[in-house]
Amino acid sequence: MLSIPGTATYAADVLKPDPAFNTGACIMIAVTIFFLLLLLLWLIRLARSLKYDEAAQEKHGDKWIFRQINSLDARQLDLLISRRNHRKKAINKAKGDNNGFTAVMALLLVLSALSTQAQTPAESKNVLTSPGMIIMLTLIFIPLVVTVFLVALKIRNLAAKTRYSRVKKETSELADVVDNDDTVYEELIKRKHALNYRLTNNELAGTIGPEDSKGILLNVDEVHGPRFFASKRKAAPKHQTDPKLVKLIMWYLGTATLWLVLGTSVGEYIGIKFVSPDADHISWLSFGRLRPVHTNMVFWGWSSMAMLGLGYYVVSTVSNTVVYSIKRGYYSLILMNAAIIIGSGMLMAGINNGGGEYREYIWPVMALFAGGIVVSLANYIQTIAQRKTKEIYISNWYIVSAMMFLTVIVTVGYLPFYQDGLGETIVQGYYMHQAVGMWFMFFNLGLVYYFLPQQLNTPIYSYSLGILAFWSQILFYTLIGTHHFIFSSIPWWLQTVAIVGSMGMLIPVFSGTTNFIMTFRGNFNKIGRSYTLPFYIVGILFYFTGSTQGTAEAFRETNLIWHFTDFTTAHSHLTMYGIIAFMLWACIYTIVPRLTGNEPKQGLVGAHFWLALIGLLFYTIPLMIGGTLKGIAWRDGKPFIDSVVLMAPYWLWRAIGGSLMWASHLVFAWNIYVMFSGDKSDPDIRKEVFEKLNTIPANAEI
Repeated sequence: MLSIPGTATYAADVLKPDPAFNTGACIMIAVTIFFLLLLLLWLIRLARSLKYDEAAQEKHGDKWIFRQINSLDARQLDLLISRRNHRKKAINKAKGDNNGFTAVMALLLVLSALSTQAQTPAESKNVLTSPGMIIMLTLIFIPLVVTVFLVALKIRNLAAKTRYSRVKKETSELADVVDNDDTVYEELIKRKHALNYRLTNNELAGTIGPEDSKGILLNVDEVHGPRFFASKRKAAPKHQTDPKLVKLIMWYLGTATLWLVLGTSVGEYIGIKFVSPDADHISWLSFGRLRPVHTNMVFWGWSSMAMLGLGYYVVSTVSNTVVYSIKRGYYSLILMNAAIIIGSGMLMAGINNGGGEYREYIWPVMALFAGGIVVSLANYIQTIAQRKTKEIYISNWYIVSAMMFLTVIVTVGYLPFYQDGLGETIVQGYYMHQAVGMWFMFFNLGLVYYFLPQQLNTPIYSYSLGILAFWSQILFYTLIGTHHFIFSSIPWWLQTVAIVGSMGMLIPVFSGTTNFIMTFRGNFNKIGRSYTLPFYIVGILFYFTGSTQGTAEAFRETNLIWHFTDFTTAHSHLTMYGIIAFMLWACIYTIVPRLTGNEPKQGLVGAHFWLALIGLLFYTIPLMIGGTLKGIAWRDGKPFIDSVVLMAPYWLWRAIGGSLMWASHLVFAWNIYVMFSGDKSDPDIRKEVFEKLNTIPANAEI
């Protein structure tokens, strides 16, 4: 056997455990401990909150009853006053034996969240070199997480029961005292007058000392609820929208969310394979088969479905008319979902269209998907044709044009007549880039041109800038596909055209970004008070940075370093995730609560936002750094294996960032469920008790 000097030493250096794995393990352990500490702090806070009322009663003594009165609203005061008056007429003395309410158990079923909830993620993955160790740790970790979750749920339910019993008891005692104590009754009347009090603009005149009849001074030391998070502005009231259209939109967004979770679960798994490539040896789960499953699910399943669902709302709304055919919307939904289901199964079985990126589906499968697009395109056009407005709003320009371009892109990408040799390469560049820029980006810009001004309650800054961005993107973006093949055997002039087109893309990017940012002008203070605007602002910022980065990558000098490295993977996630996904989430959180009347928990929306954003940064920044170093190593003629070893720690960060992004999708899926079905888990206990008290006859004993 031929022996190469130094080979054994080099192999030993390459195969020895990398410190990055130990670093990653420490990080994940630290994250797990951090969240366990958060859980402990939440339990401590919960226990303290349960004892607060009792401690406050002991501290203030006789003032307790007056503090209770000062915390009531006008309707509750009216109820107590009316109840006392009825009782005085019916009986001379009321006895309170506090035998409880018949609806306590029913209420306890919905009292599942009484205080700020601590989200305990189950996504901390300790990625080591041994697949067996991964499986073992997973089998240990999952039951522990489930156990912690169940214990927290049990404690929360017990806390709910305790809190409800305490409020019920206090309310009964308060009602009993009001019925029998004339002094308290007089205080109740004074409190009612205080609530009805209106300023006369001469309160500072005179020499009479201040009287705390409105309970202002008495309650200065009270803090109602935690102040860890700023209160966010709630969505506008529910719209009067055609229920059939609402149901259609919910089907699109529901299936889109399903494909997002499934597609990114596949992406999470193949991301882990970068740091543990021997996790399995099953052909169906190999990287080469799962990678196109991941990309096609999130492209055609998540993004496309969500865009079409939102498009049905925007197209009809800005046209001031109804959707031409709801039934056609369902036809499109069925065709597109069928294509994704069949296509994913075929890709895992190894049946694909060859090496064309994002066009791995064989042509019969893609024909199903294209058929769904054509059905919705015809539906959109006929809806716009029956509009009740003279002008066609810019959103419909973008949306309909995007669908027209997609039909052209798919047709060009799948016709076989001219795809031999370099022809196939040129078509691949065209198909890949036009799908991103003229389908996903164009459609999303149309959505933002409607939803952003509507959410800010202000018109778009400049219609002219929008039109400039529209036509300049059509002009330049259709030329840039071959900038992925610089220094290839494609004609030099065609490569130069792609570079020039990439430079020209600065025009629509700068125009669109300026338009959106100037629309925010005077409204930046609303970002901290809204749970939707942060998604918009992040999407807009990534629209500028990610698109400009694409222009920078097109130059020959930078292309020589970055192309074929992990830098392009980071760039694709900055655009498809940082722009498309964040814009879609912004639009969904804007409109769905208005369609269903159900809002998600603001804390969970915040968790979704920060997990997605931090995960994206953890994913892309290390890959951009590592990709640059890899390209430099290739340029310097280093052995290929050196670049593989070099990327190991950056791939670990990729897995960590991907895990955070995947966790955010689980939170988003829960938020979608809440917005679709409603969440009764955090009712106003005092309101519930007083409503029940109002149903008890005045002459009944409580």
